[in-house]
Amino acid sequence: MLKHDSVRVVQTAIKYANPEQKRLIARELAGSYRQLAESRYAKFLIGKLLVQGDDVIRDIIVPEFFGNVRRLIKHSEASWILDDVYRGVASRQQKAVILREWYGAEFSLFEKDGTEILSGDLADILATNPEKRAPIMRSLQELINQLIQKKMTGFTLLHDAMLQYFLNVKPGTEEITDFLELIKGDEEGDLLKNLAFTRSGSWVVCLALAYGTAKDRKQILKTYKDTLQIMAADANGHIVILTAYEVIDDTVLTSKSIFPELFTKDAEKQVENIGLSANDINARTTLLYLFQGRSKALFPPSLATDIEILEQVDTVRAATSKKDPETRRSELAKALSPYLLKAIGAAAADLVATSFGCQFVTEVLFGAEGDKSAALKAVAERAAGDPSYVQPAISEQGIEDSQPPSHIAGTAFGGKMLKSLIAGGRFDIKTKGVVPAVPALNFADILYPNIKDHIIEWATSSSSFVVLALVESSNFSKKDDVMLVLKENKKKLQKAAKKETPEQKSRREAAEAEKDIVKGKGKKSKPVKVIEVGNKGSALLLEKL
Repeated sequence: MLKHDSVRVVQTAIKYANPEQKRLIARELAGSYRQLAESRYAKFLIGKLLVQGDDVIRDIIVPEFFGNVRRLIKHSEASWILDDVYRGVASRQQKAVILREWYGAEFSLFEKDGTEILSGDLADILATNPEKRAPIMRSLQELINQLIQKKMTGFTLLHDAMLQYFLNVKPGTEEITDFLELIKGDEEGDLLKNLAFTRSGSWVVCLALAYGTAKDRKQILKTYKDTLQIMAADANGHIVILTAYEVIDDTVLTSKSIFPELFTKDAEKQVENIGLSANDINARTTLLYLFQGRSKALFPPSLATDIEILEQVDTVRAATSKKDPETRRSELAKALSPYLLKAIGAAAADLVATSFGCQFVTEVLFGAEGDKSAALKAVAERAAGDPSYVQPAISEQGIEDSQPPSHIAGTAFGGKMLKSLIAGGRFDIKTKGVVPAVPALNFADILYPNIKDHIIEWATSSSSFVVLALVESSNFSKKDDVMLVLKENKKKLQKAAKKETPEQKSRREAAEAEKDIVKGKGKKSKPVKVIEVGNKGSALLLEKL
């Protein structure tokens, strides 16, 4: 079974077997999986069985590794399949059992019947057995060190173990300084680079940055010089960049080390990269964090772990960083601003075509420092033309459509962006008012020349609130002109205020269709909710006349 040819025969059998036959093969091999994992060829057989996603097969194979984790994770062949099992197929309880073995030999002993619910969190174990803290931490640190010295630094299991160690060290002790030296000791930087791309590993790097000295932080940041762009778009790597923003006191070092690498030094590529990053849920955090902070708009539930890590970094930073957090943020935002303002000025058309892009434009124009005139002008020019224009559907032949995209007024996010820029600042829920940007944007006067020829079309469109924002703006110089045009076209406003909008029609038809489906299944359907008909923005404009 350990020879190449015989392994391939069994793998072929698994390939063509039905589910029950695969389970039969798994049972026939029971008792030999640890030996198979250590084989150069047979380890792939284990992977072939587990890739089926069958819980029965999983529960036959995984328990055979229990009690042997410390030895297998150091084995040149078995370590890979053990980590694959841990990362990809093991149940939560199986992961806990595997991780517990890192804490010492006594944790290799467990109830074979699996009835006891075990925790893999070291904090839970230390809370129950505080007297065992010293040997557990020593055992964990020794195994971590052995793998790092053997250059086996890519394992998720190792990263999880390192996080457990770091989360339970005592601040101000040699445990932290020794662990930081261990992390930095990998001269090639492979450890730090591997850590950045797993959830636990990136958390470890964030703690290392938070606990480290100024010299430590500089060294860690230098390691990532060639990988920052990839890290920014990674689900885990981006949090390392955010932590660097939060803890490195030398903001000149931070801005020179991060921003040119994040966007490249090529001027044209910078604009392209910023545009791509602005529309990536992970990378956008590295652009907007210095302006938005930890807002829910920037950190949806999928990025909840980011907030957890950053809050822990705050606690550590209080004792390891000297600069005021707001001063640090302001200095970094000032250094970042020229890159982002330039990108908006050069690529406004692409940015305002997406929801994330519009949010990016809004936040940068509110929070950036420097000359915003070119960026504001570029955004305003995107509002020119007929606001009712919709891009024709692409032909069935798949010919590339050369028609311009639909007008920005036809998108909810586009209208919201223009309305916010006219208001001139972010809306504060607490005060129920707008906090104006400083200096004032005066966007109303910049926008108006681009839309004045179609002001009624705007006032009766889905972006009618843009016109409402104009007439409510305290620093709009052409308010009287707009009001005069609105009065002259009062009947059009009245019609729009009463007529069902395309959006309302779409929602109504969808609700009715859902009701018909439920009725067709013989179930009692809920009454269709009556949706208020008419353009609300047009109605509010009528009240202004």
